[in-house]
Amino acid sequence: MRFAESQREARAQSRWLVVVFGFAVVLLVLAVNAAVALGWVLTGPIWLPGEIYFPRHFWAVNTGVTLLFVLGGWWVETSQLEHQGGVRLAQRMGARAAQPSGQLDEQRFVNIVDELAIASGLPRPTAMVVARDQSINAFATGWDTDDAVVAVTRGALDHLTREELQGLVAHELSHIGEGDTRLNLRLAGMVFGLEMIYRLGQRLMEPGERGGRLVWFVIGVFLMAVGWLGWLAGHALQAAVSRQREFLADARAVQWTRSRDGLGGVLRKVMTQQRERLSTNAIGSPLQHLLLVGNEAGRLAHWLDSHPPLAERVRRIYGRTMGPLPLAKPATAVGDPTVIHA
Repeated sequence: MRFAESQREARAQSRWLVVVFGFAVVLLVLAVNAAVALGWVLTGPIWLPGEIYFPRHFWAVNTGVTLLFVLGGWWVETSQLEHQGGVRLAQRMGARAAQPSGQLDEQRFVNIVDELAIASGLPRPTAMVVARDQSINAFATGWDTDDAVVAVTRGALDHLTREELQGLVAHELSHIGEGDTRLNLRLAGMVFGLEMIYRLGQRLMEPGERGGRLVWFVIGVFLMAVGWLGWLAGHALQAAVSRQREFLADARAVQWTRSRDGLGGVLRKVMTQQRERLSTNAIGSPLQHLLLVGNEAGRLAHWLDSHPPLAERVRRIYGRTMGPLPLAKPATAVGDPTVIHA
């Protein structure tokens, strides 16, 4: 695997996609102005004699309200996520603190987190476990390195060897070191802001006592259409950024551990779980982009998937196509520091 080349490519793609994300907001503002203008024309002035007119400051007010909803929604959602902190957000995803004193596999996990944090030069993140999830998965979250959390599922602890668990933790530490956790939370806030235009359209379409009912209904229909397209574009761009950051974290994990079979083995075992449909996912859909492996379902999953295909990730790691690996519960190695002595 060409570490430097893979990392440069992923970073460049990420920067470009974030610029496109901002461009999407500009297009949304223009689309909202066009939608409101069309709604205004269709519900009145077009049927009256004379030239079509718009109220004073029509365009400025439309632009200001649109930015207020988009940027205001982004600020509210981002502030809420930041206020929750890494631990509280991980708890929202079903995680609890690791319990090394009573669980050998959780002791091993905590030891690996400590080792790789030292090796990478990062502050030690909080180690947590999603005990109800039998799939092989993990995530990192937190606003900065001092607030970071690395969490793994019960399935990862049960089915991965120490080398594979090292690759898994290294991948998540890469997300923390590269600032991906903060970027993901900001992008989630921006997608929420784009969704606010759709909600505004819904609100305008609701029955009310005010006059001009037809005007507001027509404008609401157009705003819902524009808002849905804006949300769809924003979600697709968020997923595209996330896919590039996954490639970057994969390359970092292999570089830090000096082992393709670590993270590569994890992904190949996930392929087995998905093929045999053995996974039972407990982590909710709104936070899919934080996971090592997404579990989205539905018609739009292929287009809005926040993770690259497993086969492509494995191919990039090994330089060739590799098949699934059988699931196996690791045995405690001789001299493993996870062994607790009485």
